[in-house]
Amino acid sequence: MELIAFAWDFLVHLDKHIAAFLAQYGTWVYALLFMIIFCETGFVVTPFLPGDSLLFVVGALCATGGLAIEVVIVLLVSAALLGDNANYWAGRWLGPRVFRWEDSLFFNRKHLDRTHAFYDKHGGKTIVIARFMPFVRTFAPFVAGIGRMPYLRYLAFCIGGALLWVVSLTMLGYFFGNLPFVKKNLTVVIFGIIGLSLLPMVAEYVRARRAARSQLPAR
Repeated sequence: MELIAFAWDFLVHLDKHIAAFLAQYGTWVYALLFMIIFCETGFVVTPFLPGDSLLFVVGALCATGGLAIEVVIVLLVSAALLGDNANYWAGRWLGPRVFRWEDSLFFNRKHLDRTHAFYDKHGGKTIVIARFMPFVRTFAPFVAGIGRMPYLRYLAFCIGGALLWVVSLTMLGYFFGNLPFVKKNLTVVIFGIIGLSLLPMVAEYVRARRAARSQLPAR
């Protein structure tokens, strides 16, 4: 419960935590950001780490001069690529037997199954689409590895997705994150970003439910 409470507080007050870390440790904040993005994309047990909201807040901090936007983009694109590739090769090494894993504190089978279904439907472009979908973003490279997507094909989607995700959200924060209205309502904005990123998952779930109902025999 303490871990959940800490994660919630960190997410809600993301700007304050990063700003405080920056004030206390200076450029070490780059290492912290790298590790968060690497872990969020690289390990199926850490999908709860902030991704979209973190990129937006970091972009806003860059606009104040606290961080260099060029360094942030290069660093976080690298972190996303390395995380995705570690995840892909983990899935490739473990193979289909992971579908026999049970739920645990750090592993949710539902996220894996939903990502697998999404991957089966959308193929390689899942790697790009998933970049903007929490939880799916973490599991998509893993599922691509399990499905043994040809590595060079995977890498092309991976690079395109990482560039699009990091550049778009950090630049969005850079240009809009320090507007008075946004700064005053940053928590609402963060949850709005998370909500928007969850919409494709919700739409896919509703579509799947409707398809399942349509196949039921008429009474």
